[in-house]
Formats: sequence, C-alpha cells, structure tokens
Amino acid sequence: MHGHFEGELCPACNSEGKFVMNGRERDQIARRMAGILRHFPEKFDLEMDINGWVSIRELSNAISRKDKRKHWLRDRHIEAIVATDPKGRYEARGGNVRATYAHTVDIELDLPTDNIPELLYYPCSRDELDVLLEGGIHPGGRKWVHLSRSITSAANAGAVHHFRPAIIEVDTIQMQASGNTIFHAGTTVYLTEIVEAQYCSQVNYDDGEYQLMLEEWGEEE
Repeated sequence: MHGHFEGELCPACNSEGKFVMNGRERDQIARRMAGILRHFPEKFDLEMDINGWVSIRELSNAISRKDKRKHWLRDRHIEAIVATDPKGRYEARGGNVRATYAHTVDIELDLPTDNIPELLYYPCSRDELDVLLEGGIHPGGRKWVHLSRSITSAANAGAVHHFRPAIIEVDTIQMQASGNTIFHAGTTVYLTEIVEAQYCSQVNYDDGEYQLMLEEWGEEE
C-alpha cells in the first residue's frame, strides 16, 4: 500500500508487507547495478541514452542472463532497490533507471539545479588539503566533483579512503553567482565540473567532534 520498504513491518502503517527479496540479494544486485549504470553498460549489451538511462526490463534481463542464480530477477526487484536505497543512488522513471552520480561513462546531466545549499563540503586526505586549497578541486577519475550536503556526510564519505579526512567548505553562493552549475544528485550528494580555489576554505574540527560525526552518521544510516 505504501510502497517498498526495508524490514518486516511497513513504517507508515505497521502492517506486514509482501516479501520481495532478502538483504543479501538486494546488496548483490545493487552492486551489480552500480557497476553497470555508472561504468560499463556495454559489458551487459545495454544501450544507455545521453542522460544515463537504461530500460529496467533490459537491465533485469541482462543481469539474470549473466548470472543464472538470479534467474528470478524481475523489474519489481530493480524498482524495490531504487525505492529503498538510503543515499538515492538510483532514479527510476517511465520504465527506465539510471545512477544519479559517480559515473565514469560520458553522460549529460539533467538533474535539478535549484535549492542548492549555501555551503557544501568535500573530503580529502591531509596531504591533499593544501594542494586543493591552492589549486581548486578537480574530478580526477570521475566525470564530476562530488560534494556533500553536510560536514558529517563528507567526513564519512572521506573515511572510506582516508583516516580522519580533512574537510573543505565550498561557498556555493559565490560559485553560482559566477556562472558555475551545481546539480543535486542522490540524497546528500551534489555534482559540479570543478571548484575553483577561491570558493574553498578549510573546516577545522578535533578528534572529539570527528567521533561525534561518525556516531551521527551511524544513526542516520
């Protein structure tokens, strides 16, 4: 009645739902989806349009063909993964699906550009900090610079690759006033082509504040 959800009871009405798939199956398919929709649709013989969309039906068929253990996979399973992803990694519309960020394939973004927060944040290693503050932030191996809505989400995104990452604060008001476009992708992720050094400053925090951010992130997850 209220759409897909994780767990046994609907968070809206506390009623039991209809089983779709277990957590292990969801995570396996979600990882495969991320690879296909962000990096290698051609390996699964899928056609992706200029905005990153592929057919949900063709995606589910392609995954089940490659992995016979997923012979049960149908469109509704893809739709359930999209609906329950906490970070908004995917978007479904009109029978199609796409990843909202982290692409290495060439696509043209048509994501929303309104209601951008006044400040966004970028994590990096301590060794990179001075270089980025002086030279600006570039996308590297990705197509876009990925910024976070909050210091907490940036710190936890950075913790995947760096111990106690440094955090750069980005002045988006000045960026947009200068003609730079910022896209809203996913739940807490924002994308832009480049962040020039003049819009960057360092966020200072101590070990206690960092530990608190980790705890807050765990509660959000």
